[in-house]
Amino acid sequence: MELKLKSGRKIKIKNISLDERDSLLDTIQYEYKEDGTLGGVSMMHSTMTRWMRTCLDGDTSDKFIMSFSLEEKSETFTKLQEMFFVGEEKASK
Repeated sequence: MELKLKSGRKIKIKNISLDERDSLLDTIQYEYKEDGTLGGVSMMHSTMTRWMRTCLDGDTSDKFIMSFSLEEKSETFTKLQEMFFVGEEKASK
């Protein structure tokens, strides 16, 4: 699958196993505000890098990943999350 970021950069996403997907989802540590609303994600940079190294098809070297702007990394991470959370809201019967 190929995704196009707002910047125009195209990235290829590889198919990953259910175990890899679950491992990535387990790495996300959400932070909540005092009122209970989502405040952000802990260890954001290492989390985004891990997701990119696991999910991007092709070059995942330090040099390549560092060529992404923070906005591109955030957008990539968000799109990957959207892909992996498909069906998570529906309880199994």
